[in-house]
Amino acid sequence: MKNYKTLREEAYEANMEIARKGLAIDTWGNASAYDSAKAIFAIKPSGIEYDKLTPQSMVLVDMEGKIAEGKLKPSSDTNTHLVLYRDFYDIRGVTHTHSTYATAWAQAVKSVPVYGTTHADYAPHEIPCTDYMSEEMTKNNYELETGNLIIQTFKNKNINPLFINMTLVAGHGPYTWGDSAGEAVHHSVILEEICKMAFLTLAINPNAAPLPAHITKKHWERKHGKDAYYGQK
Repeated sequence: MKNYKTLREEAYEANMEIARKGLAIDTWGNASAYDSAKAIFAIKPSGIEYDKLTPQSMVLVDMEGKIAEGKLKPSSDTNTHLVLYRDFYDIRGVTHTHSTYATAWAQAVKSVPVYGTTHADYAPHEIPCTDYMSEEMTKNNYELETGNLIIQTFKNKNINPLFINMTLVAGHGPYTWGDSAGEAVHHSVILEEICKMAFLTLAINPNAAPLPAHITKKHWERKHGKDAYYGQK
């Protein structure tokens, strides 16, 4: 047996953070941690409550979708994670939840406009929502096609997944990613709050306009640009 203790622990901590941050109830979420050098990722087992998880219960899956190590069945969303690792280079963690506000936007099949600087600090454009999956796609490998739908949406909209590391799947819910499993969960927290703020903005003013482009640009660049000055060096 190979030593994947650290990868399992990373995935476990990320899944527990989903619960701690209130992003999922019951079993409504999953996170994974990817080791690109070994081409393997650790993911939450399917249908197991968060308080019953352990690092050892995380399932190791290879890039062909086969169980490499583990006695439990991996998350039903495993193939979606696999597609994102395969096509979005340089990501090392993926999170999927059914958090309330993000899922509401997904069910409304609405991308989230940049209404304020909080959004602009984390994404320089709207958070994209996919179209509904076609009937033909649902008859194939559903979870694999979910991943393909996300990839195609980013290609069609010419979005860099390293700049906007979150999306909504129409009628389904949010997916986020990052350079670690922990960062992927952090992005899920941010996405939920952005969706909540956008909802409240439209409740207060249904005709609210997106943030002016020059303010969006300023807030994105002060955190992520070549001359970024936010935070500590």
